[in-house]
Amino acid sequence: METRPTQRLDLWPAPTARGPVDARIELPGSKSLTNRALVLAALADGPSVVRRALRSRDTELMAAALTTLGSRVDTAGEHWTVTPGSLRAGVVDCGLAGTVMRFVPPVAALADGPVTFDGDPHARTRPMSGVIDALRALGVEVDDDGRGTLPFTVTGTGRVRGGSVVIDASASSQFVSALLLAGASYDEGISVRHAGPPMPSLPHVAMTVTCLREHGVEVETGHDTWTVPPTTVRAVDVTIEPDLSNAAPFVMLAMTSGGRVRVPSWPTATTQAGDALRDLLVRMGAEVSLDAHGLTVDGSDTLLGIDADLHDVGELAPAVAALCALAETPSRLRGIAHIRGHETDRLAALATELRGLGAEVTEHEDGLSFEPAPLHGGTFHTYADHRMAHAAVVVGSAVEDVLVEDVATTSKTFPGFADVWAGLFA
Repeated sequence: METRPTQRLDLWPAPTARGPVDARIELPGSKSLTNRALVLAALADGPSVVRRALRSRDTELMAAALTTLGSRVDTAGEHWTVTPGSLRAGVVDCGLAGTVMRFVPPVAALADGPVTFDGDPHARTRPMSGVIDALRALGVEVDDDGRGTLPFTVTGTGRVRGGSVVIDASASSQFVSALLLAGASYDEGISVRHAGPPMPSLPHVAMTVTCLREHGVEVETGHDTWTVPPTTVRAVDVTIEPDLSNAAPFVMLAMTSGGRVRVPSWPTATTQAGDALRDLLVRMGAEVSLDAHGLTVDGSDTLLGIDADLHDVGELAPAVAALCALAETPSRLRGIAHIRGHETDRLAALATELRGLGAEVTEHEDGLSFEPAPLHGGTFHTYADHRMAHAAVVVGSAVEDVLVEDVATTSKTFPGFADVWAGLFA
């Protein structure tokens, strides 16, 4: 069971919809795409621009990490300029950013000297063995005192041999993406094979492959295998798509209020996991349309439960779980055991917090199930996890007197989230 954090004083009253909400929401850029773009820009053969970069804690941590390693990352404006530099020793603060703690070590292996990684207290519980073991198999010195977690030190010699490596990426697809992003800069490139239980969040690996190809890096893919030959990473200016997973609470507001929410610039083709919201919301009773102007979600008088395997889109699970707690029919969310290793044990935390508001929820090894039950107000702890805050505000939009502890944790991917959310209820 997830242990509740010590109660904080910053309890934010989640606004409740008094009628149908009719809103248009401009989403910030994708964290996943921004941080992949920054890594590739730092390894490229010249300066490049990341347009519409997301400015958030996670992306600023990535920019700082790459700066520590020798690149110049100008984050002053909406569009960030990255100028690669010689990779060097340093100390990297990962915060609670999985993309920093996993994507940067394979880059640091190319540095000339030791690079030490550490982060927030809970970051020290997140699994890192997939990257650490892989780097050791490639001949890189990594000192973690046998923990398989932060803190650890990667000692580079200025080059990495590369070659073939077998890893268990069942805890996180980021292990595969991390190796692929750096692999083109290794002497022999890299070939990664996943061996273990099914790997979660496959769309994120597809995103990595697409980003690499945009930078002129060929990627061969097979069943649980990915191969990147040694090659030059081409400097390319990229434009970051809106963060579709951040859309979850907003589009769900159309359903909890019986209103309409529009999201402009929703891409017609994307590798983002958040695009799965379109199908999930239809199955739960919404009307969803996508055209050249963006996405429109219309709620109805009925909010249906759902039986869904969220294995590939686990980041959506907290918000979907909140909607299931409000639904009129039973729900079962499955295939998401891996989200126990995210910013917090999300399954245990969701079960604890939703029960605290009256939900009839059962925690399973790989998911959650729900029976319809009346909900009431109370404190919803977020465990320093932005997705838990998303779940809290979804419930609060339909249930009065929900107090969200540490709503500011949403700054991880959406600075100013609370003000934007509250503004929709004015």
